[in-house]
Amino acid sequence: MPTFFLPAAASVRRCLRRVLPLALGLLPGLPAAAQTAAPTITRLNPTNWWVGMKHHDVQLLVYGPQAGTLTYSINYPGVKLVKANTVENPNYVFLDLSISPTAKPGQVKLVGKKGAQTVTRSWELRARDNAAKGQGVTQADLVYLAMPDRFVNGDPSNDKFADMADPNADRANPFYRHGGDLQGAAQRIGYFKDLGVTAVWFTPVIENDQPLTDEGGNMRSAYHGYGFTDHYNVDRRLGGNAAYKTFVQQAHAQGLKVVQDAVYNHVGINHWTVKDLPMKSWLHQWPSYTNTSYRQQSVTDPHAAAIDRKVLLDGWFVPFLPDLNQQNPYVANFLIQHALWSVENFGVDAWRIDTYMYNDQPFMNRCNAALLAEYPRIHIFGESAVSNVVDQAYYVRNKVNFPFKSNQPGGLDFVLEGGMLAGLKEVGGKDVTGWDNGAHRVHQALAQDGLYEDPTKLVTFLDNHDHNRFLSEMGEDVAKYKIGLTWLLTTRGIPSMYYGTEILMKNFKNPSDAEVRRDFPGGFPGDKEDKFTAAGRTQAENDAFNFVRTLAQYRRTHPTLHAGKLMQYIPENGLYAYFRYDNAGTVMVATNTTDKAAALPTARFAERMSGYTKARNVLTGETLADLKTLQLPAKTAMVLELMK
Repeated sequence: MPTFFLPAAASVRRCLRRVLPLALGLLPGLPAAAQTAAPTITRLNPTNWWVGMKHHDVQLLVYGPQAGTLTYSINYPGVKLVKANTVENPNYVFLDLSISPTAKPGQVKLVGKKGAQTVTRSWELRARDNAAKGQGVTQADLVYLAMPDRFVNGDPSNDKFADMADPNADRANPFYRHGGDLQGAAQRIGYFKDLGVTAVWFTPVIENDQPLTDEGGNMRSAYHGYGFTDHYNVDRRLGGNAAYKTFVQQAHAQGLKVVQDAVYNHVGINHWTVKDLPMKSWLHQWPSYTNTSYRQQSVTDPHAAAIDRKVLLDGWFVPFLPDLNQQNPYVANFLIQHALWSVENFGVDAWRIDTYMYNDQPFMNRCNAALLAEYPRIHIFGESAVSNVVDQAYYVRNKVNFPFKSNQPGGLDFVLEGGMLAGLKEVGGKDVTGWDNGAHRVHQALAQDGLYEDPTKLVTFLDNHDHNRFLSEMGEDVAKYKIGLTWLLTTRGIPSMYYGTEILMKNFKNPSDAEVRRDFPGGFPGDKEDKFTAAGRTQAENDAFNFVRTLAQYRRTHPTLHAGKLMQYIPENGLYAYFRYDNAGTVMVATNTTDKAAALPTARFAERMSGYTKARNVLTGETLADLKTLQLPAKTAMVLELMK
């Protein structure tokens, strides 16, 4: 999710003129003509379902002028209409369907009658295929996060459409869409594999037919994807549903997995249900517009005031992202069914959840359980941007006696990211050997892993689309950059790397998030440089790329490194050592965070090194014939495969 901001007062006023009726839960009045017109059906969600799903009770959202005034029937073997639920807005009806295991694929005829009027629509039941789906991601994977609009433009003909709310595309404007798409990403599958990537995570691909939104005086596109306007359509500027399905199929054929980015907390201001609310309680309501506080402490704080908790959870993320009320059973069913539909329809393997901590947590447990029941291997990891281990543990399966128990398998590890960044900034400095400085920050974050049920399911990272670029955070110090990437790719957890990190892309969010979301050089027609190729990269960029590739490829092919247990030792004098080990072997990571070369005696590590007499340096290929004392250059992390 784009990092939150506090909009300028004028910006808020402009947004409120449009969203205040929605924030107050006011249903738009129907024109007299619409009230007397013949009922019609224009939408059915989900658009289809499958026979043989464990989730066989489906709530079909039926929408159209006066669609809720019809009396419905279904005559299809194995499909039973259990109940028709009418709501405040007569344009909606929610039909509870039960699909028998004996039902056959085909076209289910939905008939609605009102007096002499009859409306008929077909709704498809499909056969499930045997294609891979819900495979999950594990410590064996390296996840590559890319923003499709800024990665590769494979089809310039879909860059913009005049009939969309935002008809602009201009690479010269950092706030407009730039034209990257799924066809382009598919062209770079070979690049992913060469680098050592095993899973691709895109920021949301669902349609964002959003207007250019005034954020403090600047007009900005929804190119990032976090303001859905139609859950069942992939944005056509990215290629649409067909392009997404093709990308997943091509990725799977090449041994890559795909992570889908989900958003439950809110939708875009142009979402079709927001334009014509089904009921007042579809969104969270307030007497006047109320923004979330972004203060996560009010959830886990045993002394917290109820109003602080309510503002955090039910306040809107920003004025132009209406906040969904997941305690409304119709909203909950709509979101859960879309999640299941997405995995089954597109075949994605893992599920990243945006703004996880702002959602209703009992709803999240219900949604997670539905996905895991249907796809037991799928991995689910949410974004809870917290700063301490207790708050982070709350949102995943944990060993803490919280009054609420989350069933989320994993989560994004913001705590470890914070520890690594803070510690790395101190590398080479006079305070790096302090009690809580340097590598101690990483050691301390990992030392609290006992709060999680399984910390290996946390997704680790050094930067992302909402944070400053990692290289820039390191002051463009390549030595610190290499230490950080070594830690990322060798410690516990599922590593995630932001696109362009491997070629030294840099920048801070100032003056805007767009600065850390620049186009990948070589991904767009007319680019003067192609950083996807060695010939197009500078010597420094190739050095960085080869560094990442060497470690990522080794990690991918050596289970000891990506799945072995972790044992770490308290850093001493700026030197930090830890081990990944299993019955097949041991890998040692030794880091010198000081600005001077140092000798590291290894007698202290006998518990893990006993019986090993030599080692191979994974990054250089050099063989070390004597392990009694390791010679560590300044500001260096060494990865050693121990040998007997």
